[in-house]
Amino acid sequence: MIYKSPFPDVEIPELSLTEIVLAKAVQYGDKAALIDGPSGRTITYKQLAGAVQLIASSLSKRGFGKGNVLAIYSPNIPEYALAFLAVAKLGGIVTTINPLYTPHELNHQLKDAGATYLLTIPQFLENAKKGAEGIAIKEFFVFGDAEGATSFASLLQSDGSLPEVKINAEEDIVVLPYSSGTTGLPKGVMLSHYNLVANIKQLEGMQQVSPHPISDKDIMLGLLPFYHIYGMVVIMFYALYKGATVVTMPRFDMEQFLSIIQTYKISYANLVPPIVLGLAKHPLVDTYDLSSLKTIFSGAAPLGGDVAAACAERLHCDVCQGYGMTELSPVSHANPDSADKIDRASVGPAIPNTECRIIDPISGKDAEAGASGELWIRGPQVMKGYLNNLTATSNTIDAEGWLHTGDISIVNEKGYFSVIDRVKELIKYKGLQVAPAELEAVLLTHPNIADVAVIGIPDEEAGELPKAFVVKKAEISADEVMSHVAERVAPYKKIRIVEFVEQIPKSSSGKILRRVLVEQERQKLGN
Repeated sequence: MIYKSPFPDVEIPELSLTEIVLAKAVQYGDKAALIDGPSGRTITYKQLAGAVQLIASSLSKRGFGKGNVLAIYSPNIPEYALAFLAVAKLGGIVTTINPLYTPHELNHQLKDAGATYLLTIPQFLENAKKGAEGIAIKEFFVFGDAEGATSFASLLQSDGSLPEVKINAEEDIVVLPYSSGTTGLPKGVMLSHYNLVANIKQLEGMQQVSPHPISDKDIMLGLLPFYHIYGMVVIMFYALYKGATVVTMPRFDMEQFLSIIQTYKISYANLVPPIVLGLAKHPLVDTYDLSSLKTIFSGAAPLGGDVAAACAERLHCDVCQGYGMTELSPVSHANPDSADKIDRASVGPAIPNTECRIIDPISGKDAEAGASGELWIRGPQVMKGYLNNLTATSNTIDAEGWLHTGDISIVNEKGYFSVIDRVKELIKYKGLQVAPAELEAVLLTHPNIADVAVIGIPDEEAGELPKAFVVKKAEISADEVMSHVAERVAPYKKIRIVEFVEQIPKSSSGKILRRVLVEQERQKLGN
């Protein structure tokens, strides 16, 4: 059975990302587009549009053009949007990189994406150069000033002239974020201009039923990282498209977070479950005036209905959640932010132009009404595929265009979906993806480890914690296991719990049977 969105289809224009995001920039003029929360530094819509033109012109004169890849390795600052939209205007590709990545992780993504330019901040330049060893990076740019790199601000010194660039919205890739998908190591997700424009228009179509849709009257919080598809599309691009003001934060700090909401009168906040939990329970919340908040939208990981209700009651605002994946640009489902339509325990109905199926993972056929199964999704937001990985692409998107999410879902009589489990192996730590295979590969480089398996175990604050089951080759402590990983990966990927075992459960073909370990952990928790 195919479940269709309850919302009318929307028209998706064949425009480039920069064209649609900046379509009304001149009209908004001196209105604040982007504000750096900690410092108050402001970029108006008029300045945004002008800067994108100048930066694109400077990059073009340096030889950057259609199909070239620029990596952004930076926390959230207003200039992030300028760089991204300038690259998109030239038909170039941005690969967004987690600023917490180690040089080893950075090297993998730069090499795989084929990046030839890299933009970072002065504090990360040393890491960036280590990560770029062996890669032909033509030029390093920094937001600010640093020896050995070109100041990003110097790109504003241009006559603004541009070559004619023809962008095929459906075919041309605009961004290469990295995702582990349903399994394995991080892979480049090829998202076209059309994919992102489609999701922007789909979000707009769904918001037509909202009593307070995002508009040019809103001030949105830009806390969620722009390197992540959620922060990139749902906050940065959608807010600018709607004429809202985005207040950026480079990292999460509870006091600064609450202060920024109070100071800038944030009306709409896109968050992740651990932060919603903090708003529901943290004593500091009562010392700040958060009355400007109208809506909190949670994504990237499941949010418990009781936590959502507690947060909504405490802050007197709507709290709802949705569902998406990097491979879906990212949104496929969302609760309408209207008190009478929110189902706090669900991710809501499918957004416009989106079809879904629930597939029994054993039979491979559509599940009976009311039964759970793997969620399949089809729509204009579905990625083109994984970069240079036809096998992973064909394993994820079938011949009829259905993307197999790897998530177990169920649909109620209203057409609202709930995500209740995962087929896929991915661990979600505070909304961030952690690939078990990546951590296992790191662990197996230790001479005292014979075999290993990694799974996620439930945690109220983080969602899931990476746990390693280790078979010793020689004596090694749990602390040594955790330190070995911590030195080689970004902090959120660290192993948090270690259990030593005699053997790792595997299939006859040698594949790790993670589900066996997951079931064992569930039984322990049940006891």
